[in-house]
Amino acid sequence: MPVVVAPPEVVPEVVIEGLQKSFGDKSVLRGIDLTVQRGELVAIVGGSGSGKTVLLKHITAHFQPDAGRVLVADHEAAPGPAPEFAAPLLDLATIDEAHMDRLRMHWAVVFQRNALLTGTVLRNLSVEPREVKGLSDEEIRPLAIEALRDVGLDPELVLERDRDALSGGMAKRVAVARALVMDPVLLLYDEPTSGLDPEMCRQIHDLIRETHRAQPRFAEQRRGVVRTSIVVTHDTELLRRLKPRIVMLGDGEVCFDGTYDEFITRTDRRIEPYLQQMGVLHERS
Repeated sequence: MPVVVAPPEVVPEVVIEGLQKSFGDKSVLRGIDLTVQRGELVAIVGGSGSGKTVLLKHITAHFQPDAGRVLVADHEAAPGPAPEFAAPLLDLATIDEAHMDRLRMHWAVVFQRNALLTGTVLRNLSVEPREVKGLSDEEIRPLAIEALRDVGLDPELVLERDRDALSGGMAKRVAVARALVMDPVLLLYDEPTSGLDPEMCRQIHDLIRETHRAQPRFAEQRRGVVRTSIVVTHDTELLRRLKPRIVMLGDGEVCFDGTYDEFITRTDRRIEPYLQQMGVLHERS
């Protein structure tokens, strides 16, 4: 994978303003304000029920806000002028399904339990390129081969293998390959190391790092594009090894936003207990 360094210009990829969400009488998000810049690797952490996955589902427009708004960069629109080449931001609540499909062409999600379909690896890697981008089988196959190689799998060995014949680590890599075959600019992970042994976790950490640094093919047509990654996790080792920007949710709000070193040394009534519980939460997830 060709490796690039994020440009120094500050350009927003996702902007969340005053986001509120309740389910019945339970208020989950109580006014989230958050901006994720282009090229950032951001980890969303917080205790169970703090709203991490709910926040992720708002970014992908699976949930609509009760109040506030979520804006995401539209990479299908004409970019702004140099040096930023910023894509315009769109309020997800204001666009129709056709326009939403345009945005989804540049997104991908790696789900907590992989969410692989029954059938072969090739089938799993083909669905979204066919349905979202309208690619043919002949166009998809070389992209699938490239994506499998990018995640360290031999296409000759796994392309036609059935989902049920994959080990846990292989299934996770296939889930990442399924995301990469979409050539995403915005890549989202929901608990990517849950249920994996420590050695496989380390391999997935490295995979997340290299995938984040890799240049999307889309960048060949659009200057200034680099990948942005958002990871929902309880994995302390992932935080230690990747040192992302860390955003912690608590009581429905952002209670911390900063570096890894700031996070582990912060004295706070909500952060300290969570740090002590992270290992247990990760094992349970």
